[in-house]
This record gives sequence, C-alpha cells and structure tokens, in this order.
Amino acid sequence: MAAPKAKETPAVDTRPLPEGGVWITAARRAAQARLAETGLPQRRDEYWKFTRPDELIDPKPPRAALFRGDVPEVFGTVDRLRLVFVDGVFDREASDDLALEWVRIERLSDVSAQDIHWARDLYGTLEARGQNPVPRPLAALNTAQAREGVLIHVTGRAPRPIHLVYVHESEVSDAMLHHCIRLEEGAELTLFETGPAAARFNKVMEVDLAARATFHHLRIQGPDHERRAITHIFARLAQEAVFKTFTLTVNGVLTRNECVIEMAGDDASAHVAGAAIGGGNFHHDDTVFITHDALRGESRQVFKKVLSNGATGVFQGKILVKPDAQKTDGYQISQSLLLDEDSQFLAKPELEIHADDVACSHGSTSGAIDEDALYYLRSRGIPEPIATDLLVISFLAEAVAEIADERLREEIIGHFEAWLERRHG
Repeated sequence: MAAPKAKETPAVDTRPLPEGGVWITAARRAAQARLAETGLPQRRDEYWKFTRPDELIDPKPPRAALFRGDVPEVFGTVDRLRLVFVDGVFDREASDDLALEWVRIERLSDVSAQDIHWARDLYGTLEARGQNPVPRPLAALNTAQAREGVLIHVTGRAPRPIHLVYVHESEVSDAMLHHCIRLEEGAELTLFETGPAAARFNKVMEVDLAARATFHHLRIQGPDHERRAITHIFARLAQEAVFKTFTLTVNGVLTRNECVIEMAGDDASAHVAGAAIGGGNFHHDDTVFITHDALRGESRQVFKKVLSNGATGVFQGKILVKPDAQKTDGYQISQSLLLDEDSQFLAKPELEIHADDVACSHGSTSGAIDEDALYYLRSRGIPEPIATDLLVISFLAEAVAEIADERLREEIIGHFEAWLERRHG
C-alpha cells in the first residue's frame, strides 16, 4: 500500500517587513500572518484556476519592454491635481502641489514612521475583511510590504479630481503601492488612475465611504503590452454612499483586477464596470465580490471584453446577499466579443442569496461580430476594418455608460477610437 501523499507546504514570501511606526508595523505584521496562513496563490486554488499566478509571485519580475508609441495624454483637458509615480516611486518634481480644499493628501512613506495617524484605522483593515470568504494573498502581501502610496482624507466636495499617473521607465521594475482613501459624511471625490506603472505592478486601494459620500473612480491601464499587474480595490459603503468605478484595459500580458465591496449601510449604491481590448498573449481577469449586508442596496457589475488573435478574457463575479439585506437590487452582466476562433472567454458568475425579497440577476454571453450588422455597414460603403471598429465601440457602450460624467464618457470613447486607429497602423 502506497504511503499517503504529504500535504504540500504553501509558498510564502520571506522578505523582512519594512520599518515603520507603531500603527503601520502592527498592520504589516497582521498581514504577514494572514499571508503565512494562506500562502501565495497557486493554480489549484479555486479563484486562480483561470489565471496562472506564476509571474505574479516569482521573486524575480519578468522583463517588460517599454511602449514607444505616441499616445495622447488621458484626461489632459480636465483640471485635476496630478500625482506622478515612476516605477512605483513618487516623483515630486513632476507632481502638483498636494494642497487641495477639503482634501488632505499625504504619502505613505512620509507618515509610516509616525506612531499615530488617521490611517491606522483603515490601512489593512478593509483588506483583512476582504480575505473572507475568499483568500486574497497578494493583497495581504501588498499590505505587509508596500512602502509607498497616497493617503487621501476628504471632508467636503473636492473642487477637482485627483489624478494618479503611473509611469513605466525600467524594464525590470517591480512596483508596489498601497492607497487609503476615506470620505467623511457627504464628501465627494473623483479619482483618475492612468499608465502602465511598472514591469510588474501590485496595487491595493482601500476606500471607506461614510454616510452619503460619493466616490467616482476612472482607471486606464496600458498601453505597455508586456506589463503584468495585480490590483485590488476594497471598499466599504455606509448609508446612502455611492461608489462607482470604471476600468479600461488596453494591452498587457497579464492583468488581474479584483474588486471587493461591502454594502454596510442602507440605501448604498455600488457600480463596478470595465472594458478590455487585447490580442495575442493578452490575458485579462476581472474578479468581483459584492456583499449586500443592509437594506435596499443597489449594485451593478458590467464587463465587456474584445478579444482577438488568441487572447483570453476572464470574469469571476459574485453577489452575496445576507439574510437582513432585504430589497436588494443586484445586477451582473459579463460579455465578450471574440474576433477570431482562437480567442476565449472564461466566465464564472455567481449569486448567493439568503434574503427572500430581492431582485438579483446575472448573465454571461460570448459571441462573434454580428455578420448582418457588418454586411449592412459595408453595403453603405464603409470599409470592413472601420465597420468592425464601429461594432466594437457599440458593443462596449453599455460598460462605458456606467461613467456618470458625459464629458469623461466621451474621453473614454475617444481613447477607444485612438487605440483602434493605431491598431490598423
């Protein structure tokens, strides 16, 4: 009789913790303990079966060539406060002054040596809550090891958006950023994020919204094709809080965006949307987990992916409705447009409902370009490449419609059109 196979020891991160003050050291040690318990992600893990984590956990980051194309500045027409990070390091000279009415902005590296800070009740807290029921070890790794990021405390309506600009300059950069954002009662903030960031990028953002606070988030990932990224957003919404996030991803060998939202207050609203366009060895994974734990919560998940030349798209989305979350309205849709027979879309939509007075739905589809629509456009004298682009933009429209500001919606559509034009040379 063969001896039983020994249980495999989980892979762990052995780097020493960065030095810091009392509050951040306690948070880092707690995160390190969570990571030691779960280990780094493996392909056999349920939530990693569609995406290989190897390149995200390798001690040596893969090399990523720099993108040399001429890409216009995104949100360049918007009056905003720019904070620039080059390969994960804050660039003071390229950034604007941190002063903004109703907003306090600080760098994590500047305050981590302090023994007391407002972020002590937030840094690592939402990440820790988001580890249950699904472990998110790369987020715990970030909390334990991140040395840089921004801490944003908003007490009123921010007069202009904050723009985090991520610049990639080294082919072997391995960046890690941790942002904490707290909006007090009735406060409002719009946050932009753009740029490839690094050859490999690990980012965590914790967003805590008090009653009637409003947070708008727009993110554009790309255009460097060989980059790898794992990002997490952890959000907690109090009564009547509004959280809206939209992500456009163009290019990238491997991108995994996780979003974990806790609807903790009555009448809260959370919209999570994304659009991805890529071809070849492009692999894009959206993993979303929304928990309704209060009355009359409303959530939407809208994701569209356009895939070509053997690209892979992944969507894993779950809506969990707890027993006391009556009158919940949850909507989830994930769709892909496959421009050839070599590309694939892998979807795992989930609903877990423990309340009896809810309206929840989910759907997932995958298909090719509508040949009748393509024929109609070509019969009107439109060349096939342009006709195809028009149908692609039409397909992505539902996700883009989740952006509340019409001017910003038009900016995103313009970015689509520019990318499609560059693709045709």
